[in-house]
Amino acid sequence: MAGKKLVNAYKAFDREKIYSLAEALKIVKAHAKAKFDESIEIAMNLNVDARKAEQNVRGVVQLPHGTGKTYRVAVFAKGPKADEAKAAGADIIGSDDLVEMIQKGEMNFDRCIATPDMMVHVGKVGKILGPRGLMPNPKLGTVTMDVAGAVKAVKGGQVEYRTEKAGVIHAGVGKVSFSEEKLVENIEAFMGAVQKARPAGVKGTYVKRMSLSSTMGVGVKFEAPAA
Repeated sequence: MAGKKLVNAYKAFDREKIYSLAEALKIVKAHAKAKFDESIEIAMNLNVDARKAEQNVRGVVQLPHGTGKTYRVAVFAKGPKADEAKAAGADIIGSDDLVEMIQKGEMNFDRCIATPDMMVHVGKVGKILGPRGLMPNPKLGTVTMDVAGAVKAVKGGQVEYRTEKAGVIHAGVGKVSFSEEKLVENIEAFMGAVQKARPAGVKGTYVKRMSLSSTMGVGVKFEAPAA
């Protein structure tokens, strides 16, 4: 049934047309028919070679209206820093015990933060965290002495992005229940962050194609920002 709904939804608009952001949002919201509050997701096809380290686009951005998603945060910390993390709302806090949990496959968290002195412990599970995109990284603000600030940033709607194969970036930028105004502001903040992260070696057009979709709904192409 869901497949038929999707087929019918795609008949309601021109799949090849490049819409304005506002038009694309209207279409995506109108055809989000799931029984839950679907996420609004953006896909950006970049003119980068993801195989080259210097062209890997990665960073974090604080969305002005959050994502609407609840993130579970694990923190590698001890003593006062562990107390700070707990007070800031971290879901899991530990050191060797957290390493053991991860080694057992118990990873009930979406983001991982660590104080610099704890990276020796994190390194023991790097091969588990790395492929899942969970490895703490100082460039992303997840290896820091300000664990409270990092936890609050994640809980407040900070989004991490990075290029996947073929130079594509995917990210959630809100929920269908968000107003169009809030979604536009979130999307513009996200696009701005990716634009600023443009690698120096990229020539010509940076953003090739862009589209919006909901979790279970249609994908709609929209205008990419100027190069």
